[in-house]
Amino acid sequence: MPGSKDGCTIFVKLWQFDMDDRSAVTTDMNTLELAPDADRRGVRSAVLFRDGREEVRVETWDAGASIELDLPDGGELLVLEGSATEGGYILEKHDWLRLPMGATLRADAGDNGTRVWMKLGHIPHARKPEFAPD
Repeated sequence: MPGSKDGCTIFVKLWQFDMDDRSAVTTDMNTLELAPDADRRGVRSAVLFRDGREEVRVETWDAGASIELDLPDGGELLVLEGSATEGGYILEKHDWLRLPMGATLRADAGDNGTRVWMKLGHIPHARKPEFAPD
């Protein structure tokens, strides 16, 4: 059950999990050690979960960093802190972005940097649960 001792904000994403995936993962993202990304300057990241269908990670982008990431299987991101610009849109705290299969994320981190939660590679595997209404 999602939650925390001191309270929290919960983001609900319908049909987020494959109905056959019942793995429970608990991670305190505030204590994670993020490693520099050798291929993307100004990016530090940590993998929260990975399997054969998807990868979930948290990243920080240095202030003013230009981020480029090919997404052959699409992806989604949630801005946790700071801001970024992507596709002419300003994304701020709690903004959500979904990019389709074959897209490339091209973002510029804001003046105070950016912290994002990302889910990558899952879009080809997404399916509506049988019990979900149309």
